[in-house]
Amino acid sequence: MDLYSLCRRDGEAHKVFDEMPHKDTVSWNVLISSFLRNKRTRDVLGVFDSMVRDEFGCKPDDVTCLFLLQACADLGALEFGDKVRNYMEENGYGDAIKLCNSLISMYSRCGCLDQAYEVFNRMREKNVVTWSAMISGLAMNGHGRGALEAFRQMGQAGVPPDDQTFTGLLSACSHCGLLDEGMLFFETMTKQYGIKPNIHHYGCIADLMGRVGKLDQAYELIMSMKELKPDSALWRTLLGACRIHHNVTLGETVVGHLVELKAQEAGDYVLLLNIYSSVGDWEKVKDTRRFMKERGIQTSLGCSSIIVKGVVHEFLVDDVSHSRKEEIYTTMDEINKQLKIAGYVADITSELHNLDEEEKGHALSYHSEKLAMAFGILATPPGTTIRIAKNLRTCVDCHEFAKALSWVYNRVVVIRDRNRFHHFREGRCSCDDFW
Repeated sequence: MDLYSLCRRDGEAHKVFDEMPHKDTVSWNVLISSFLRNKRTRDVLGVFDSMVRDEFGCKPDDVTCLFLLQACADLGALEFGDKVRNYMEENGYGDAIKLCNSLISMYSRCGCLDQAYEVFNRMREKNVVTWSAMISGLAMNGHGRGALEAFRQMGQAGVPPDDQTFTGLLSACSHCGLLDEGMLFFETMTKQYGIKPNIHHYGCIADLMGRVGKLDQAYELIMSMKELKPDSALWRTLLGACRIHHNVTLGETVVGHLVELKAQEAGDYVLLLNIYSSVGDWEKVKDTRRFMKERGIQTSLGCSSIIVKGVVHEFLVDDVSHSRKEEIYTTMDEINKQLKIAGYVADITSELHNLDEEEKGHALSYHSEKLAMAFGILATPPGTTIRIAKNLRTCVDCHEFAKALSWVYNRVVVIRDRNRFHHFREGRCSCDDFW
């Protein structure tokens, strides 16, 4: 089973599992690992339910719980993560350090920092993985100063940092624009701790420089790398900064580097289209679209999901497949009215087609995360936090929409897009409008 799974042939792995005359917990764990490895994350949750009901005479063990927490983190399945945690505590796994570390990571990646911190605080033993998970959790949820304070406490506790610790620390500086602190940590990790910077550390520094507008310095830093070769993720970090600061020339240069690596994706050209449209260069927008069509480069559909009462609800742009579509669109129209009264105006630069303002506003009205937010307002009681996961980077207009909605409806909205977490509260976002 494991061999087939490693070879990305999960169908054969599942077939072997079905043919086994006797299945023990290890068998189930290998099946679960195969699902995770082959991106069949939701299937993992169904396996757990079957095992807990004891339909097959096998109970989940600590390894099962580790896999399950990974699946919950990937899906943002907070309610299911809580269920796994309850099972752990009921079955004597609640104090296992690896599981507690995974819990911290899972809660952080679900945008629930309070629960992550609660697990962290009650742990009697904390190792470098524990501290690094907490620092990374604070960083990804926009608590940069908190991450720096946790690093200080880690030093007081006598736990030496590793490369993962500094990835979280530099990410915290990046997310909060702490340039001086970030550069100091980047220097300290080598001189004081003997840790060579890896590609992720360079990515954090490039992102940090991009946030504060030092795009040329970020480019020079990347080009100065000697022992490491810049990868596509590093170039995309800089490309995202070019979009924020409308730097057309450097954006084109960065896409050129991605082409050289043969790593360019549709999303890279979408960022380039964003840069061109933000400066009103519709000729280059048209040329880029023609190039993408000629090369067969197709953009991925934006998909946003929200979990309500344990059920995953997915939305695409202009989605009409949901069983409550009429209610959702009615709610969406009402939200739009309320937000406009409050002063929200659609950011039409997010629409990459050369339409008039009214047409652009309509095209932006039913993006997938907006429909997910509308469903959240419709399907959950007032005051409930709305948690959404999106497969792509959220657009500027949807970001402004979420800020306005959090203020007008007095809701906390947490969106995890492909790039980072956004915590919207009282009309503000934790990313300070840089992502």
